[in-house]
Amino acid sequence: MTTSVRPSRTGLRLMAVHAHPDDESSKGAATLVKYTREGAGVLVCTMTGGERGDVLNPRLDRPEVWAELPERRRREMARAREILGVDQRFLGFTDSGLPKDGEELPEGCFARQPLQTAARPLVEAMRAFRPHVVVTYDENGGYPHPDHIKTNQVAVEAFEAAGDAARYPGTGEAWQPRKLYYTCAFNKEYFEAIDTAMSGAGLDSPARAVLDNWPDAWPTWEATTRVECAEYFPVRRAALLAHETQVDPDGPELSCPLELEAAAWPTEDYHLVASHVPSPLPEDDLFAGVSADGG
Repeated sequence: MTTSVRPSRTGLRLMAVHAHPDDESSKGAATLVKYTREGAGVLVCTMTGGERGDVLNPRLDRPEVWAELPERRRREMARAREILGVDQRFLGFTDSGLPKDGEELPEGCFARQPLQTAARPLVEAMRAFRPHVVVTYDENGGYPHPDHIKTNQVAVEAFEAAGDAARYPGTGEAWQPRKLYYTCAFNKEYFEAIDTAMSGAGLDSPARAVLDNWPDAWPTWEATTRVECAEYFPVRRAALLAHETQVDPDGPELSCPLELEAAAWPTEDYHLVASHVPSPLPEDDLFAGVSADGG
């Protein structure tokens, strides 16, 4: 009988840049667990505290929960961080909320910050942590929340600036991350696979409603990199549920049995945006082409 041997990631580091607490658990969380357990350093940088979020769990939709939502979201993030086994840092900006049509973004919120103001703490974090790989959202933010769009802009700016000593003086010694990826969490092929699997198992498929309402203009990114991580889907689910104000545990989004999801779509998927090392595509590893001693 043969046993699989986990590769050693000792000395390698990955930074995931997210907008709010809970985003790290819904977009690429199983990948973070995989690399952490293989020995890599993983840091989640959370740009805002999620202060203007909603309470999406009907069981917690009470005045006293709303009153302490900012504090609760930090406690939820602490629990999720422990479950995932990663390090995490808040970068100090205020949630912009999701304005209705015609509404102005709140004064002083993250999405209204000048790019260099918003990017500066992330450049400092990159220079301190020295990640080989950076993961964030695409230009649409994964979905068009103003904080997600701003997070993309800030992450790209920091990735490009962190290695240039002339930029952002006073934020530490220059460090150039090797690779930048966008998550492909909102992937039509994924929803099609889940719909087929659930329908085939005789289950109601919430993915069908997603597909029926898929925007024609939704940006599509080729998945250049598919990371096998299905064994960590239960950890991902537990971390997401730790954000108890943000998740309805009885909602349709969590109705697909984990074993069915693992069989239908056992990867988390990414688009390679920029690389300073040779790495032929397609890939099955975000660290492909990277070595801890300078590659």
